Amino acid sequence: MAIGTDPAPRTYVRVTGSLSRRMIVVAALWIMLLLAGGGFALDRVLVSAVTRNTDDGLEYLLNSLIVSAEIDSTGEVTFNRQLSDQRFLEPYSGLYWQVSGPGHETWPSRSLWDRKLPVDRSRYTDVHIYDAKPFPDQKLRIVERDLTLPGSPTVWRFQVAESRDVLDGLIAALRKTLVRSFALLGLGLIVMATLQTWYGLLPLRAVRDAIARLRAGQSARVEGSMPAEVAPLVEELNALVEHNDKQAEEARRHAGNLAHALKTPLTVIMNASAAGQDDLADTVIREARTMRRQVDHHLARARAVGRRGSAHSRADVWESVEAVERAVARLYPNVRIDVDGKKDLIARIERQDLDEILGNLVENAAKYGGGSVFVTVRADAGFVELLVEDDGRGIPEADRLRIFDRGVRLDSGKPGTGLGLAIVRDVAEIYEGTASLEESEDLGGLLVRLRLPAA
Repeated sequence: MAIGTDPAPRTYVRVTGSLSRRMIVVAALWIMLLLAGGGFALDRVLVSAVTRNTDDGLEYLLNSLIVSAEIDSTGEVTFNRQLSDQRFLEPYSGLYWQVSGPGHETWPSRSLWDRKLPVDRSRYTDVHIYDAKPFPDQKLRIVERDLTLPGSPTVWRFQVAESRDVLDGLIAALRKTLVRSFALLGLGLIVMATLQTWYGLLPLRAVRDAIARLRAGQSARVEGSMPAEVAPLVEELNALVEHNDKQAEEARRHAGNLAHALKTPLTVIMNASAAGQDDLADTVIREARTMRRQVDHHLARARAVGRRGSAHSRADVWESVEAVERAVARLYPNVRIDVDGKKDLIARIERQDLDEILGNLVENAAKYGGGSVFVTVRADAGFVELLVEDDGRGIPEADRLRIFDRGVRLDSGKPGTGLGLAIVRDVAEIYEGTASLEESEDLGGLLVRLRLPAA
C-alpha cells in the first residue's frame, strides 16, 4: 500500500443484489404474465366475436338465397328476386354464391365468372361453415346447406362464400390495437411499480442516512417519523445503540472506579517504601489484598456485563438454589438450610452469575445468622423473587443502604472482604433486577429480597 493512501473500506455484509431491482423485476414479470394471459383470452373472445358476426352475415345471405329459390318448368333452380348486394355482379369481387345439384349444371353468381366453388359428397342438412382456398389468390369463408325444393326430387346445395381478406383484415387491426393497448398498459404498470417500489423503500434510505449520521457522530439516535413496518426496526436499532452506549459508559465507569480503588493502596505502598518503614512487607501484603479484592469485584461485574448481551440468558432457579445449598452446607455443617417454593421458574440470567450472587447471600446468612437459613423461591409479576432469611441479629434500617457499598462490613469479627452484597447488587442491576434488605418476620433476622426478570 502506498504511503498516505487510505485503506479500502471493509465490507462486513455480502451483498446479494438490489432489493428494489428484485421487487421491480418480480412486479414486471407478474404484470407481463397477467397481461399475456389476459390479452390471449381477450384476443380469443374478440376474434370469435368478429368471426361469428361475419358468419351471421353470410348465413343471412344464404337464407335469403334459399328463400328466393324456386324450380322452373325445366326442373332447374331459379330466383324470384335477385340478391341486392352489388358484389355478386362484379367478377372476382370476393363475394359469391353458387347452386349445384346432382345431374344438373352448376349455377354460379356472376362474380365467380369462370370459377366454381368446391362441392364435396357430404350432406349438410344444417348450415355448414368452413374455410377453403379453391383459388390461388383467395382464401374463402364458405357457408353452405343442402335441401330439397318443392317440386324437385334433387338435393340442392346452396353456397355463399366471401373472401377472408376482409375478416383477416379486421382481426389484424383488432390485434394490432390490442397489442398496442396492452403494451402501453404494461409499460404504465411497470412504471407505477417502479415508482411504488422507490417510494415504498424511501424510509429504508432514510434509515440508512440516519445510521450514517449516527456513525459519523452527528446524531445520537435514529430520529424521525417512520411507517408502521419500519418503526419496530428503528426502535430496536435505537435500543441497540442505547444498550451499546450504556455498556460503554459502564466500562468507562468501571475503569475509573478500579483506577480510583487501586490508587489509594498504591499510594500507601509507595509512601511506605519511600519512608523506609520497618513494616513495609506487612503493608505491601495488606494493600495487595485490598487491590485483589477490588480487582475480583470488578472482574465479576465485567463478566456479568459481557454475558448480559446474550439473548439466551436463562437459568433454572431451583437447580441453582439446590447447588448453592449443598455447597454452603458443606462449609457450615452446623447451619440448617431449608428451601421452599416453585421448582419450575426460569430467570433471565446466566447460571454462573445466579450461582455467584445466590452463593453470596446464602453464605452470608449462614455466616452471620444464628444457625438457621430459609430460602424461598416464588414468581411475582414477571419476576422471579428469591427470599433469603436468617435468624441472626439482622441489620439496622439505617445501615441497609450503606451495607451495599464496596468494602463496608458491620461485623469485622468474622473474615470477609465486604464485597459480597455489593457484587449481588451490581450483578442484579446488570440483569435489570434488584436486591433489597428487610427484616424477617418468621426468623427475626435479616431478609434479602432478590428480584430477577423471569425468562
